[in-house]
Amino acid sequence: MNPRLDALLRSTVSAVQANALTPIYALPTAVRRRLAGAPLQIDGNTLDPEIQLLVRVNGLLPDTTKSDATKARASFRSVNKLIAGHPRELLRVTELTVRGADGQLGARLYVPRNAGRGLLVFLHGGGWVVGDLDTHDSLCRVIADDAGIRVLSVDYRLAPEAPAPTAAEDAIAAFTWAVEHAEDLGVDPALVAVGGDSAGGNLAAVVAQQSVARDFARPALQVLLYPAVDLVGRRPSRDLFGENLLLTEEDILWYRDHYTPDPLLRPDPVVSPLLAKDLTGLPPTLITTSGFDPLRDEGVEYAEALKSAGVEVTHLAHNTLPHGHYNLVTLPGATAAALTALTTHLRTALH
Repeated sequence: MNPRLDALLRSTVSAVQANALTPIYALPTAVRRRLAGAPLQIDGNTLDPEIQLLVRVNGLLPDTTKSDATKARASFRSVNKLIAGHPRELLRVTELTVRGADGQLGARLYVPRNAGRGLLVFLHGGGWVVGDLDTHDSLCRVIADDAGIRVLSVDYRLAPEAPAPTAAEDAIAAFTWAVEHAEDLGVDPALVAVGGDSAGGNLAAVVAQQSVARDFARPALQVLLYPAVDLVGRRPSRDLFGENLLLTEEDILWYRDHYTPDPLLRPDPVVSPLLAKDLTGLPPTLITTSGFDPLRDEGVEYAEALKSAGVEVTHLAHNTLPHGHYNLVTLPGATAAALTALTTHLRTALH
């Protein structure tokens, strides 16, 4: 790389460490493209240049290799604080508690100014080990505001302190609580959806399946954002995209081992929803996959399995983006377009 550009990149990294991503994305587009380097092409897809620049910056930041859960959670909070941008202002944001599988859970209700009668019960990602209400606050604000729906973000219990299936049972209890208290939340009980990203997508898929298996109120929609749906099998995308991006093979195994220390539990659909024998009767589904994601293939496979079972499925394949892109709410280009596609679908489905 040109020494001048390299020096600019390093000075920008210093600004990012002190502030946020704004210094990078305030640079002219042509400069950002040069800083990102040669286009990265894998399996017929080309990584979005805005993401490629972020990945390059991430490689220059201090090492965040996971050691223990406490440190990993602190690191995840720090990273999300950098990428969050200025929080979107809503009509109100309320802290409350909801029912969990064994006691009360913290939750946060987001109400936009143009709220309709729909509600998304949102389950954050983070491998069932990291993540909380704050790490996904900016994303929930954008979803609520742009989709014109209320969002109820749930702080389910995390592993390893609470291993599987605790998070899944918390998610089920919180969703049923939301339906029961729909009028109190200002929503139509027939318009309560469940969704989440990554591990949260896994939990949302479990809620949808168990609503049929246990015969409780079915979600109006399940929203699965690059979900982890199989903790047993391994597919080619794990080898293609398991290094040097935002989710690595090392991360996947670390999360899996913390969430399911007992390997015998992993084939159970309450942990691996892709392995369920019967997917008939599930609610309409929005599932998104990312081209540069180790979890891509299992997400695609789940979308096809749902379709084969007669479920109404909208599959949005964002082939230029990596796992985790929805949290990058401040990025321009393909990331912003993917977020718009998500909120547009939610606005249509839940109004």
